[in-house]
Amino acid sequence: MEIDLEGLRVRLYRQLVDEGRVATSAQTAAEEGITAAEAADAFRALAANRHIVLDEGGDIVLAHPFATRDFGFSVKSDRVLWWGGCAWDSFAIPHLVPGASPVLVATTCPNCGTAHAWNVSSAEPPAGDQVAHFLVPIAHVWDDVVHACESQRIFCDERCVEEWLRTNALHPGVVFDLETLWRLASDWYSGRLDRGYRRREPVEAAEYFRGAGLTGPFWGS
Repeated sequence: MEIDLEGLRVRLYRQLVDEGRVATSAQTAAEEGITAAEAADAFRALAANRHIVLDEGGDIVLAHPFATRDFGFSVKSDRVLWWGGCAWDSFAIPHLVPGASPVLVATTCPNCGTAHAWNVSSAEPPAGDQVAHFLVPIAHVWDDVVHACESQRIFCDERCVEEWLRTNALHPGVVFDLETLWRLASDWYSGRLDRGYRRREPVEAAEYFRGAGLTGPFWGS
């Protein structure tokens, strides 16, 4: 049976938008009237095109900007609670989901455990002196996308970033403020909930990053 992969992708994303959860491969097989093998193949095809990320069992762990487990961020609208896939994704949700803005984004500092929360809207960046730190350069995010997302976090300040890097024996990535994070997130996923969505090519992505005020080798420019 030939499966409409783009239709399936949109249905999975719409379920995440509406419910904050997504069907497993087995549930999708039953819902779509296809075999388990066909559903698994469809999930793998979507993953190969970087529309979703699968866990070891073949089910969705990331469908950017949404996650199906805790990546350090909760995102709450007045009707749905989502897991955000990272700092970038969490700030993107109110821009992507119609009617969601503003949302309450909550996290903890990876270094000291201090709790942080912001009302994030599609209209303007949230107030706050905290900083975002991204560890993995953009060109290498898909080498291990789960690790890359887990390491895109928000810290109390640069001191906490430095202590966390030292404690974990990690080389620094890039640090920037919440306003820049908000600009980065604002239009990155535009169109993802609709048929015909196309991911940006590297040159287009670098141009987008420049528009958000992010340049240099880390960002592919």
